[in-house]
Amino acid sequence: MKTAKSYLDEANAVVPKVSVQTGIEKHKAGNSVFVDVRDSADIAASGTIAGAVRVARGMIEFRADDTHPMHNPALKKDADIVLICGAGGQAALAGKTLLDMGFKKVSNAGGFSSWKDAGGPVED
Repeated sequence: MKTAKSYLDEANAVVPKVSVQTGIEKHKAGNSVFVDVRDSADIAASGTIAGAVRVARGMIEFRADDTHPMHNPALKKDADIVLICGAGGQAALAGKTLLDMGFKKVSNAGGFSSWKDAGGPVED
């Protein structure tokens, strides 16, 4: 029987975790797609990474599927995708889903509060 912990362990085993500093460097380089997978209420309350694509974790399969009418064109299978959430768990789970869907380069930058505390660029 699977538990939340077993799902997280599986996701963390395959989705590389990057430090906030590495995430900020990737953001400055401008070659990555940042995706905030928190729900809209959380983003409205705290803001998000500047320029981040906002896709709630519950919608990731629809937004990432380029054959689905709800596809977000920013989510390309060959893009460098950097995920963020509240603490890192949702980003890891969403990252595993993207890898399962054929995305090649997906990483987890952890939680938004760490990003903001480190001086990463933010927007409302």
